[in-house]
Amino acid sequence: MLLHDKLKSFNIILASASPRRRELLQATGIEYRLAAKFECDEVYPASLPAEAVAEYLSQLKSHAYPTPLSCGDILITADTTVVLGNEVLGKPADEAEARAMIARLSGREHSVVTGVTLRSLDNERSFSSKSKVRFAELTEEQIAYYVENYRPMDKAGAYGIQEWIGYCGIESIEGSFYNVMGLPVQRLCRELECFIEHLPSCY
Repeated sequence: MLLHDKLKSFNIILASASPRRRELLQATGIEYRLAAKFECDEVYPASLPAEAVAEYLSQLKSHAYPTPLSCGDILITADTTVVLGNEVLGKPADEAEARAMIARLSGREHSVVTGVTLRSLDNERSFSSKSKVRFAELTEEQIAYYVENYRPMDKAGAYGIQEWIGYCGIESIEGSFYNVMGLPVQRLCRELECFIEHLPSCY
């Protein structure tokens, strides 16, 4: 039986404001409902290794979800970070910061890490997936064009790989393309298979 058929007896809840994650989860054939927007203070310990931040934040979001889970519910939360060296590049505050971020990524390799947490009434499972991305050398004109026309202020690292800059500015990707978009769907499907196998009998 295919995974999306196995999950029909569950209530899959995606708690994410990202339209990319919604699109990717829908493309798997898994039926889900979108959680209502809720607040989460996305703060992590300064001592946390940069590549561990995304998974930590996915757990933080999961436990900030305000509605108690019922038997049959599976909550999915996720966070994506761009890591350059040992530094996490978050979402830019404005166009100037977006241009500066992309200029730092230009001609260099960085990591994109997506952390995901699955939580039911009784169980919880978290994992992360990493992809390596290399940008070509970008001109100031290219960077300005992208920021002005695509306004990537809602994206970690100030870029979306599925947009113009991904087509024209990225030299190579090692790992999952969809992970860079915001959800490692192949890994998610595998983890969901394992998760539902170990749920209590009430499911």
